Amino acid sequence: MKRRNFLRNLGLASVPFTIGGIPMKVMARDHFTRLATMSTNDRVLVILQMHGGNDGLNTIIPIEQYDQYYSRRANIAIPKANSVRRLIELDSTLPSADQVGLHPDMTGVKELYDRGRVSIVQGVSYKNNNGSHFRGRDIWFMGGGFEDYYSSGWIGRYLQQEFAPLTYPDDFPNSEMLDPLAIELGSDVSLIFHQQGNIPTSISIGNNPERFANLIEQLEGFDDQGIDPRGKPPVALDQSPYGKEMNWILGLEDKSEDYAARLLEVYNRASESSVTYPETYPFNAPGGSLRNRLTPQLQLIARLLDGGGDGVGTKVFLIRIGGFDTHADQVESYDPTMGAHSALLYHISSAMKAFQDDLKARGLEDRVLTLTTSEFGRRVASNGSFGTDHGTGAPVLLFGRGVNPGVIGTNPDMTRNNVAMQYDYRQIYSNILLNWMQVDRDVVINDIFFGNFIDGPNEDGGNYEPVPVALTEVVSVEDFVTNRFHLGDCYPNPAKSKTTIPFRINTNTEVALDLLDISGRKLKSIKSGLMTAGDHTVEADLSGVPSGTYLYSIKAGLLNETKKLIVRN
Repeated sequence: MKRRNFLRNLGLASVPFTIGGIPMKVMARDHFTRLATMSTNDRVLVILQMHGGNDGLNTIIPIEQYDQYYSRRANIAIPKANSVRRLIELDSTLPSADQVGLHPDMTGVKELYDRGRVSIVQGVSYKNNNGSHFRGRDIWFMGGGFEDYYSSGWIGRYLQQEFAPLTYPDDFPNSEMLDPLAIELGSDVSLIFHQQGNIPTSISIGNNPERFANLIEQLEGFDDQGIDPRGKPPVALDQSPYGKEMNWILGLEDKSEDYAARLLEVYNRASESSVTYPETYPFNAPGGSLRNRLTPQLQLIARLLDGGGDGVGTKVFLIRIGGFDTHADQVESYDPTMGAHSALLYHISSAMKAFQDDLKARGLEDRVLTLTTSEFGRRVASNGSFGTDHGTGAPVLLFGRGVNPGVIGTNPDMTRNNVAMQYDYRQIYSNILLNWMQVDRDVVINDIFFGNFIDGPNEDGGNYEPVPVALTEVVSVEDFVTNRFHLGDCYPNPAKSKTTIPFRINTNTEVALDLLDISGRKLKSIKSGLMTAGDHTVEADLSGVPSGTYLYSIKAGLLNETKKLIVRN
């Protein structure tokens, strides 16, 4: 095999490089840069891979089927009540059959959900899921079915088909676009970014920005002194087969240097985050990682996108967190709410909360959508080792202002061995491409899913339609929030000796319901203390309150509202 073909098949040009201690891979085909400069939007997709197969049933817990849930996995089940650490009821407005709870270490996800920044899709898988790590990962990355063996990935195909490829490495980078279109954090080369006939290349430099910059300065040059230090022949041999191959290989090294210098420049130009990111898991996690490995990855993405007001034009980022293959010791034997899996869920939940806050502080919140993936879920029943074995379906979570907030789908049948598929994962991908990335429908159907999806038949004889997880335009989520947190009109009003005040809260929280004078000065407390999620009515005692116009005000988590009350004695 020719050296050039060998390197292309291998997918490496030099070795991985790092910024801020984070290994990075970049896609470096010139038509990608052309896409970024010509794109009609500045939207970004972050793909969060939960490596190993996440246990969806301890992540998104069925409430109405809780007794069955507990009976099938009593040694690892998250408590529903009578425990300091118990499941977090997600949304009191959902139908009874769809009621779910979050793992107690997912308070960050709960807060984001209440703010309209989370979409959850139940029972995501693909037909004939065989529970294989490697095959499952390839299927999710290639965007195909269980019988397909594509050499390209769904993101790579989208980018390749959107714009015809230019010559690489000859025309790349250029003055119009200095940034890679996609960046992969970590040391792997993932199928998701591969294109038909081409694959991404990678470069390497150092462990942090300082070492990174110093190493660039130390790289050998192309000075023609008869024989180049890196093996390049004299100019007279440029057109020989050997010379052409070496020019191609060494050209990749130059591209790597250009990318490295550019990314470091943007990184250094941006300010450090004003948001505090989580560093460690606050409890015990034997067999798991106490350090939050998502934090540095998300901090880096936010900083590169910021760039001091002129960040990278990169369209897609892939980040990873591993450890989800929890056959044994998923939980601690003495407390199912703690352990390796709990730490992983805390890392994701807390880091994503900080990331969203960071994006908002930098003015980037409207641009970024994050999607979680995992190769499969776990079995409904636990095993005797305080763990779970390979399964099929599991929930998918999306984060950002661009999501259609809420829960899509219903709880799984807990009498089965596996979580059944309610949605094919490509129904989520296709919606993201159509709505968020704003790709033409024909491109999605014909060039990304090869004509056998969206308008193609499913096993029930119908068509797989996109699941509405992402929005075409970022809009206000005020209706979503007010449907879950609102202060009602008191009755009677005008009132004499008493009135009833209704309100709804969507989370267990401290409530302060007060009577105020017309200038906003507190006159008396009507109700205070911790209250559970749901609809409430409180009777306000107005005896001794002179006739006049007053205000009643509530502060309860996201709810901060005031209304008028007239007293007539």
